[in-house]
Formats: sequence, C-alpha cells, structure tokens
Amino acid sequence: MEGNSGSYTDKTRVLDIKPLRTLRPVFPNGNQAPPFVCAPPFGPFPSGFSPFYPFSSSQVNEQTPDLSQAQNPPQYQPQVPSQTQHQPQVPPSFATPLRPFTSPDTTSNGDIEPEGSTLKRKIPKKRQLSNFESGISVAERDNGNRELVMSVLMRFDALRRRFAQLEDAEEAVNGIIKRPDLKAGSTCMSRGVRTNTKKRPGVVPGVEIGDIFFFRFEMCLVGLHSPSMAGIDYLVIEDEPISTSIVSSGYDDNDKGNPDVLIYTGQGGNADKDKEASDQKLERGNLALEKSLHKNSAVRVIRGLKEATHRVKIYVYDGLFEIKESWIEKGKSGHNTFKYKLVRVPGQPPAFATWTEIQKWKTGKSSRKGLILPDLTSGVESIAVSLVNEVDNENGPAYFTYSTTMKYSMSFQLTQPSIGCDCGNKCKPGNLHCHCIRKNGGDFPYTGNDILVSRKPMVYECSPSCPCLTCKSKVTQMGVKVRLEVFKTVNRGWGLRSWDPIRAGAFICVYAGEARDKSKVQQTMANDDYTFDTTRVYTPFKWNYEPGLADEDASEEMSEEPEMPLPLIISAKNIGNVARFMNHSCSPNVFWQPVSYENNGQLYLHVAFFAISHIPPMTELTYDYGVTRPSGAQNGNPIYGKKRCFCGTECCRGSFG
Repeated sequence: MEGNSGSYTDKTRVLDIKPLRTLRPVFPNGNQAPPFVCAPPFGPFPSGFSPFYPFSSSQVNEQTPDLSQAQNPPQYQPQVPSQTQHQPQVPPSFATPLRPFTSPDTTSNGDIEPEGSTLKRKIPKKRQLSNFESGISVAERDNGNRELVMSVLMRFDALRRRFAQLEDAEEAVNGIIKRPDLKAGSTCMSRGVRTNTKKRPGVVPGVEIGDIFFFRFEMCLVGLHSPSMAGIDYLVIEDEPISTSIVSSGYDDNDKGNPDVLIYTGQGGNADKDKEASDQKLERGNLALEKSLHKNSAVRVIRGLKEATHRVKIYVYDGLFEIKESWIEKGKSGHNTFKYKLVRVPGQPPAFATWTEIQKWKTGKSSRKGLILPDLTSGVESIAVSLVNEVDNENGPAYFTYSTTMKYSMSFQLTQPSIGCDCGNKCKPGNLHCHCIRKNGGDFPYTGNDILVSRKPMVYECSPSCPCLTCKSKVTQMGVKVRLEVFKTVNRGWGLRSWDPIRAGAFICVYAGEARDKSKVQQTMANDDYTFDTTRVYTPFKWNYEPGLADEDASEEMSEEPEMPLPLIISAKNIGNVARFMNHSCSPNVFWQPVSYENNGQLYLHVAFFAISHIPPMTELTYDYGVTRPSGAQNGNPIYGKKRCFCGTECCRGSFG
C-alpha cells in the first residue's frame, strides 16, 4: 500500500475484477433465517427485524400527525407471514410522501378544452419513446459537408425554438433561468444529430470562414470547437497535444490596431468562490498551444463578440491562425499568465475584419465607400437604410414612393371579419383567454426575443387596436430592426444586405406595396419586376422542429405551406419598401410567411420575411421568387420560370418567375 514506505505497488498491473452487478445475490435458505419480507418503513415488522432511524417507533409517535380527521385515508394492512402474526401491531403512519403520485388523466387528449371558466393550455402529446433515426450515416457523422452542417444547425435551432416556446408558456417560472439551448444541444448530441465528430486540426468540412454562431453548442454539433465551456480545444497526436481551436473573449484579447492579429490569454489560474487566484500552469490547453507554436500547426480562431443589437454574445469563425510567439506576464490578479500571439494566415476571406469595418461606419470613424445616400427611406424607417454602389456609376434605382405599409386597391377586397384581444399590458404565452393566441392554435408564435418559432399556414398577430401596447405578438408591425443596405450587384441589379448579424427566425421586413386580387386582375404584370405573387410554385423545404426529436407525437406536426384566403399579388413598382430590392436565389437565406392581424374589424394580410438560418453581416439577403403555375397539366414534368436565374448556387434550377 502507498501508506507503507517499505512496500511497492505496481500501478501498471491491470486487475481482472468483475463488476458488482455481475455477482449473483445469495439468499439464506429457509433453515437459516426467516423468509424475505417487505414491510412498510413504520411497521409492523416481522420477528427478528426492528425499525431503523429515522423510522424508529419513538420518533414516529412524536412526529406523525393525525391526518385521519382531515381526509380519512383508507387503512392499508400489509400481509405478513404467519409466524409474525403474534407480534404486537404498531399503528401505521401516513406521512406525506416526498413526491405525491398523481394518476394520469385518461380523458385528456392534449387538446384545448374549457373547464368551467378556465381554459387549459394546449399540451403537446408525448409519443412512445422509440429509436430516433437522425438520417445521418456513420460516415457523415465523422466527416460532414456544407449541406449537412447547415442541416444540423437548422435542426438544432428549430428544436431550441420549440423548447423556448414551451418554457415561455409555463405559468410558474420560479425564478429559474431557462436554457433551451443546452436542452436542445444535449438532445441533438444524444440522438446523433451532429457531424464532424472526428476531431482534426485545420479546416472543418462544411464550416466556412465568416460563419456565425449564437450558442456554443452549435460549434460542438458541427465539430468546429468541441468543449462547451473551455476556450481551448486540443488533440493528442503521438503523445503530444496540439491545439485545434480557441474561442477568444472578444474583449481584452483583440489587437485593436490589426484585426489579423490576436493576443490570447491562456486558461486557468482564475479565482472562484472556493479557490484563490494562482499562476497559470503549462498543462492541458496551454501546453497544446505551446506545442502548436513549436510544430507550426495552424489553429482555428473563433471570435466572441458582444452585439448591442441582440444583447448576447455572437461567435464568428475567423479562420486559421499561426502562433508566432508566447510569453508570461503578470495578470490583473498579480499572478503569472500565459500570452500567445496569433497571426491570421493570409489569403483567407475576411470575417472579423468586416465586423471591425462596420463598427467604424456606425461610429463615423470611417466613411462607407461608394455611398450614394445615407438613408434611402428619408426617415420613414426608424433605422436608416443606406444606398451604395461600388460596381459602376449608376446613381440609384428608378424613382418610387417609399412606404412601410400595404395599400389595398379596390380590386382586393377581404371582407373576413375579425376581432382582437382584450389583454391588458401585454399578451402572455399560454393564456388562452387571448383571442389572438387561440387563433394560433394555443401557441405564442414568437419566443421572448421576437424570434419566429415555426412556419405556419398563417400567423395571427395582435392588432393596433388591441390594448396590449407592449405585446410581443406585434413583431412584424414594429418595423425594421437591423441596419440594412441597398447595394449594386455585379449582374443582378440592386440587392439588399445587412450591416448587423441576423439570427435564424428573426424578422427582417414586410413586402410593402399595392395589394391586388389576382383573380380580378388581368395579366398586366408581365413588365413589373417588383411583384410578389403568392400563387406561384415554391420549392418546399423543412424548417420547423421535428416532433420525434422533441419526443412529441408526429400526428400533431403542423403544415409549413402558406394558406391564403385569396390569391394575393403585391406590386412594389410604384410604392414599396426595402423588400423590393431582395433578389431571387434557388438556395435562399430568407423565407416568406403570411401574417394577418385585425384592423377596424377586418382581417388584413401581409407577407413577412424571416431568416432561414444565421446570416453574417454583409451577406446578400435572398428569397425564392417561385415559378408561375402553368394553366395546363404538367404530368410530372418540371416547371420552368420565365426569367433566367443568375444566383450561381450549386442547386440553381436555371429560371424563376
């Protein structure tokens, strides 16, 4: 043993010891002891047995309350073997159990039902747990691609939004901080919804420089950075660790003079509630960075940035960096810390440098190159929309009247009556007394931070006449919330992009213009390039959460296809907003969702745009224009549009419109 200085223990020898669960239990035979008996904790006890603390009889008599006067519970008499019947009976105790058992309500089916004057919140049906099929093969789980990475991220965020919706609808919060991202991330990890599990240095298949992440778990699921908390990830090769990726804090680590240089502080040595601050040690991640320095091994760098727009930290993949030098210096606590200087590998597309340049534009420290107008809307939007041309000498698009609302022409008459809600300050998720929430099937359509939860045939919002002035169910009526820019493209006219990062499910804008009923309008739209047509054929795609992944009944899965009460056409040729500048793409990053709300007793339709996935700054915003539905039968043949497509994506179908 280690306590004896004169002895020696060979710790390399492996002992062949069977686990305890493989040992067979040995019970005494009938001649050795009384038969095996199960008795209540307070007795009565068979011969040869006595109560143990805290179930001793003396304490029972002192602490056990008399509940018979309150509810008269039935007396349970346990069956005891015949040889113990002569023992004196001890009155049984009826102490309250730690977790009271409630029998399931066999009459409830999860639907919304009135119960007296109280409405029940819709509770999703739980499915029978079975083997969930992720649809990702073993090879794809080890090594991903761009399509698979985007799919994993979309599936994670869809599940996270659903969990956030359910948590927002809970009536009792109890002051507990909810983390639906952690719940969704652990669910995806355990169900195999992940890729690039094979840890590697350098490039990660399917992850592109400039990609943004709103949660650490997203980076884990796609193999960019495995630890959910630690800032340094490393891999052991030939008994030596090398660093694969680091996550910078975004505060003290950045070299403010050069976005391509990063001064990174090692890990460890920080004080917590149980320990005092100490010197950092050359171990684990710090040792891996030191080894990467000597082996000239590139490290992936993820920048953690604090954005005022989202009030959360955003992570930006900034590409590969090389460690050039390391040293030790005194930290703020007075203890030694490791410092590493990393320099970005040249020839990579810009990522963090774009963010720093945008910050200079916003603060006025640098002027926007090619700027034509600082605000295309002339103050109509609460946030300015700049007009930029860095391609040619064109001074701007053709004249139009900027408007943020829909103008309903005489040809479009929607006479469907509607009523709003009578909620007070704001509508609360899960409150089925709210007419607007009941129209949405009992679910609040948005999370607490104004993110759309699911695509639906129709989203019903509270109206301007509803008394809930600060309601979260008026997202599309609050106007543009990101800093947009209309810019000249190389081969597709004018386009639209954002200076700010856009989160998946975030509202971007509505399609403003003149609304018309297609059934009452002749074909006079052929020369109108600024037309939105709800009757076109759109490529279907999956965006909502998977009920099987959320352990819900698949029979309750809602349709994602829009349902319009009338065929709607919106012309933005003469009157419109920034939506008229969004170009078509066969692989878009924006989708349209029909939204309606009441105004003066009538139901009005709107087309709102939301982000499909996280969109980095200065990325063009595009949506699917669809293809005109032909009049005759196609017999399964593909439908072609009237205009040639120049989106340039891998899945380009060649035409649209």
